[in-house]
This record gives sequence, structure tokens and C-alpha cells, in this order.
Amino acid sequence: MFALPNTQHSQVAYVTNDLDAAAALLEKQYGVPGFYKFDTTGVAQPGDPQLRIGLARVGGVEVELIEPQGSTANLFSDVLPRSGSGLAIKFHHVAIRIDGSLENWQRHRAAIDIARHPIVYQGGLGDMLRYFYTDERPTLGHYVEHVWMGPDLLAQLAAAIPTYPRQG
Repeated sequence: MFALPNTQHSQVAYVTNDLDAAAALLEKQYGVPGFYKFDTTGVAQPGDPQLRIGLARVGGVEVELIEPQGSTANLFSDVLPRSGSGLAIKFHHVAIRIDGSLENWQRHRAAIDIARHPIVYQGGLGDMLRYFYTDERPTLGHYVEHVWMGPDLLAQLAAAIPTYPRQG
């Protein structure tokens, strides 16, 4: 699945119980250049997880922080300690991005053997974004996110996400 056509490792993601504190820690202790922060309110479909997200790019790879909101996001909150235990940052997934056309995405999705790589969550946003998570915890210890973005969304994120080293 990592070596399918048009794929590239694009992200390492952590879940946290405090996005702002986690971002400040990664900026101070690990030299992350800052985070573009947003939440899924207004774009999430009914029943989808409500999340706060922070994105940064370091050396060509995105660093994602995810703060699940309320009880809507068990896929993301299950590894976090219960309240009152201070700041938690836990590794959650790597992401592979499928480049190119929506047809590339469809071929990638069709190539996944879901008996060996069960899909535990999937979604999208029209023709701008498609994604699914496979549960690789028994073998790799984490999830893998498979994601495709249309060119306009890729350009918007490239302009918004703080990047090191600075490009352009």
C-alpha cells in the first residue's frame, strides 16, 4: 500500500488533549515553524468527528496535531488519557497522499485489500478531498491515512501551512 502508484509519504500525526499547548511545545522544543490551525465545524458531516487541527510542514513532511472535541471522535481520542492528567501528545498515524487526478484516487482505493487492511473511517468533501484510514495497529502499531486533495485545496494548504525551511 505504501508503494502503490502515485503515492507519497506526506504526514506524521499526533493526537492531543490541548492543541494550543501541544503546538507551543513542538514549536519550542522541536523547532516546528508554527501551525496553521482550524476546526472541522461547518465542514464535517453529521456524525463525523469534531476536531481541532494544526498543520505545519518540516522538511517536506506535514506534522499534524489533532484535538478531538467531545465524544465525537473515538478513533482519535481512544489513545488519550482521561481528563485531569495534563498535556498528552500521542502518535496516531502516518499519511500517504495520492497525487494527481481523482481517477488516481479511485485506482488507489480499489487496490486496497480491505481484508488485510480494514478501513475504519472514511470521508471527503466533494471533489476537493477524499480520505480513509486503515487500521494497521496489529502490524505497525498505528493507523495509516490515505488522502487525495484536488489542486485548489493543495494550493490553499500550501499557502497557509507554516513551512521549514521556508520555500520561495
